[in-house]
Amino acid sequence: MRRVDLHIHTTASDGSLRPKEVVNYAKEKGLAAVAITDHDTTRGVREALEEGRRIGLEVVEGVELSVDFSGGTMHLLGYFIDPENEELNERLRVVQRARAERNERMVKRLNELGIRVSLEEVRALASDGQVCRPHFAQLLVKKGYVRDVDEAFERFLRKGGPAYVEKFRFPPSEAIEFIRRAGGIAVLAHPFTLNLDEESLERLVRELKDAGLEGIEVFYPDHTPEQMALYRDLARRYDLVITGGTDYHGKVREGVDIGVGYGDMNLPYSILEGMKERRERNRALGRRPFGSASGDYRVPTR
Repeated sequence: MRRVDLHIHTTASDGSLRPKEVVNYAKEKGLAAVAITDHDTTRGVREALEEGRRIGLEVVEGVELSVDFSGGTMHLLGYFIDPENEELNERLRVVQRARAERNERMVKRLNELGIRVSLEEVRALASDGQVCRPHFAQLLVKKGYVRDVDEAFERFLRKGGPAYVEKFRFPPSEAIEFIRRAGGIAVLAHPFTLNLDEESLERLVRELKDAGLEGIEVFYPDHTPEQMALYRDLARRYDLVITGGTDYHGKVREGVDIGVGYGDMNLPYSILEGMKERRERNRALGRRPFGSASGDYRVPTR
């Protein structure tokens, strides 16, 4: 069976492997295709595409966006995007500037808690990628403040934790729109992180569908069989494509391996074929994005 992994991170955001290293590792593991879905950036896509062409592994252009949601945590995956699309990259630059501001404030909060870290130390762990919370967690482990990354998040960095700082996020409808304008299809990532009951989740999916959502991530290492059954049913009822992936981060997320998650995930190539069929259907229909993408997006001051 030809297998895929459609949710992968690299050093362009908070993964531990460079894009070309991820592609080669996926090839070694026998995968037929991967999607590079770094947080709020497309910087790793070109390198992955070039390496994929060189070694004969299919690479799907992607991105993962954190979007505004008052409940749990909402992420959107964009697939088949044009990584050179200027409108998309301008929106991503807005988020990246917000991240930089947030990182400074997180360092300050940690210092106020008696934890002596600097932004320079965190940046060193991010290498050439953007600084994310896992880099803070790695630094806390390295300096002996916590035993492991999980403890760092639980004690300090989780949402609502003493060192957590909110960041600017686009509304879901706007994020869906600029994914579409970049030629992509928007997918709701790991729905369990929304922390919604079934009725509320269905209502949200219906609203996102009206805004242009085209898929839902059914297969994910932390989804239970009952959750996967629910998400598959929602996909069927709202004409959404089914996607899946391991959310592979390399050493940053111990225990989750590319292609197999915790060891029992095997996603067939037919999942990617279904996504391609949706893309081609959109093209045949001459699909246009919803709404208008005009506007001047700035990081809000606090």
